[in-house]
Amino acid sequence: MAETKRTEGDKTVATNRKAHHEYHIEETWEAGLVLLGSEVKSLREGNVTIGDGYVGEQRGELFLYNVHIQEYRQANRHNHEPLRWRKLLLKRAQIDEISRLLHEKGKTCIPLRFYFKNGRCKVELGSAVGKKLHDKREDMKSKDAKREMDRVKRGRDRED
Repeated sequence: MAETKRTEGDKTVATNRKAHHEYHIEETWEAGLVLLGSEVKSLREGNVTIGDGYVGEQRGELFLYNVHIQEYRQANRHNHEPLRWRKLLLKRAQIDEISRLLHEKGKTCIPLRFYFKNGRCKVELGSAVGKKLHDKREDMKSKDAKREMDRVKRGRDRED
């Protein structure tokens, strides 16, 4: 019997909406995750919270901490622990690069979004530097100004 592969494209499960407000995102990476079956099923339902998640290093490997994947109801006693550490699957050069970044003062690595690509769960990681209060205010001002310009532009297009 021939094996058929499902190609779903990129199906986004969860995004970290706070990330771009709280941090300057400098660089991004795509990483795989070591997950249990009940975690994958729960992720497919979209039961994940990544707002407080971060990447840490232990013995030369990278782990994702503080990401809450809700228990899968039908898994019964074979369920997973919602806040367990999850190992990240990256190439050695990427692991070394992120490890160096984690040791720099003021920098961290956070999950930006969870998605399924070719049937496999992936996480987009971003190197982040925390924003100051005045940076957040400037971002809000520029977004408001852009929104107002778009609104005026749309109004002008409708009059023509």
